[in-house]
Amino acid sequence: MKRSLGSSLRKFAVIPAMVGALALSACGGGSLGSGSGGSGGSGGGGSTGPVKVGISVPKSGVYAALGKDMEQGFKLYLEEKGNKLGGKDIQLVETDEGAGPQTGVPATEKLITSDQASVVVGIVNSATAAGLKNTFNESKVPLIVTNAGADTLTTPVSDYIFRTSFTNGGVAEALGPKAKEELGDGSVYVLAPDYAAGKEAVAGFKKGFEAAGGKIAGEEYTPFGTTTDWQPYLAKIRQSGAKGVYVFYAGAEAVQFVQQYKQFLGDADIQLYGSGFLTEGSVLDAQGEAADGVKTVLHYSDQIDTPANKKFVEAYTAKWNMAPTVYSVQMYDAAAVLDKALESADGTNGEAIAAALKNVGDIDSPRGTWKFNENHDPDQPYVLREVQMVDGKRVNAVVAELTAG
Repeated sequence: MKRSLGSSLRKFAVIPAMVGALALSACGGGSLGSGSGGSGGSGGGGSTGPVKVGISVPKSGVYAALGKDMEQGFKLYLEEKGNKLGGKDIQLVETDEGAGPQTGVPATEKLITSDQASVVVGIVNSATAAGLKNTFNESKVPLIVTNAGADTLTTPVSDYIFRTSFTNGGVAEALGPKAKEELGDGSVYVLAPDYAAGKEAVAGFKKGFEAAGGKIAGEEYTPFGTTTDWQPYLAKIRQSGAKGVYVFYAGAEAVQFVQQYKQFLGDADIQLYGSGFLTEGSVLDAQGEAADGVKTVLHYSDQIDTPANKKFVEAYTAKWNMAPTVYSVQMYDAAAVLDKALESADGTNGEAIAAALKNVGDIDSPRGTWKFNENHDPDQPYVLREVQMVDGKRVNAVVAELTAG
């Protein structure tokens, strides 16, 4: 059953979040065997002393801003609970995921082998997460993924892999029916970088859009990380007769694409849609007025009008002197999930925590109420945002609630 933000959702502004593009490539997992640590069994965490929680997020490199947001979200929740989760004392052991699996896989594995963490949270990069699946399955230590969005990460389902963020396809699919509703009989041209995450996002959008009766006018994949001139693709869009465009871009590519879209198609009355990373955070500031009117889909806005979100935004802003982002919330919710799991777990080792994670039920999150589905991915609400000027600031204003599938 899909979750709803409730009747209190109204049109509010989204303060931007920092963004990064997720690289997704094939990676072999580490093989540590069935480790045991402490008197509690696998994954450390004996019956006495604090529970060791590993945090693996980027502290350097291209994704460092995301890592900072994530770390701040987790630590805020922990502070609110008096450094306890589930009534148990918590000891954090942290590492730098870096920019990819070359650094992220060995650094994260050390949280289990050297630090004896009973559970690990974090991971921005999908390739890093893929490279860690065997490690956590064989070590019987749970990994709570708080960003990496690869569709295949949680399939086949694992007893030890959970995710509090999103799937690339799921985010985009939620937009499809709404785009069809807004465009009527108009077709959509789809465009994304030529790598796995881009293709997953396009597939998700097409699934939702075509199921609602929409027609695809054209489909293109641009060289990932090297494309700087979108004019040839924009010319094809104009010639296609499409009334809308769906794209999956982030970071520098998002800035360049949106600016060139405005320059070459700003007079064409073709609505630009995207997954939320297209206009998040610093990229929106860099895009400037070129982003006005762009519509995107994501699973969080810091202006969602619920008591849980208002409380979170106030506390986060007071603590860190900045607005929370979707990355902050994904990590904040990982702490909330662990709080419930440790409260009911039959022990504090990895196997006990993993068993409890399967039964945590509803999470009353700043994003809205959600729960793990059968694949241990979030069954969650989504919102449609539009770039608007609110109180003199360009923001992603929430204009509608969306439901995927």
